[in-house]
Amino acid sequence: MDDLPPLELAFPGPERDRGVAAILNGEKTAFTGLLELHEKAGEPVPGPGDRFAVLDSDGRPAAAIELTEVRVVPIKEIDDAYARAEGRGYAGAAEWRADHERFFRSEGVAAFLGRTPEITDDTLVVAQHFRRLDP
Repeated sequence: MDDLPPLELAFPGPERDRGVAAILNGEKTAFTGLLELHEKAGEPVPGPGDRFAVLDSDGRPAAAIELTEVRVVPIKEIDDAYARAEGRGYAGAAEWRADHERFFRSEGVAAFLGRTPEITDDTLVVAQHFRRLDP
């Protein structure tokens, strides 16, 4: 995994730890980012076949993944099946959206962007499906 680019879910702490655990136990097969975060970081949107080392809260590689599908879509297009693939126990898209809006408006995201983003139905997100690679 050391030769793969790093991927950090959320911020270090309980939320990241839950996401990494969900990848390791096979419950999580999707994750979502705000397109504006990629743009601010100067990072291109990844594509199918891209591989990453998912880092734990201590910055150590915990899992290797390969993207299988990447879509840039308005947040309103996230459906129940995708929300469940996030592996966080979401009952459906409404619960997924409320949780993601909270995160996208969090202090950490606002500090990175230099402002708190406004989230509307048309806010673009990067919806990514992946598979875990064998260790």
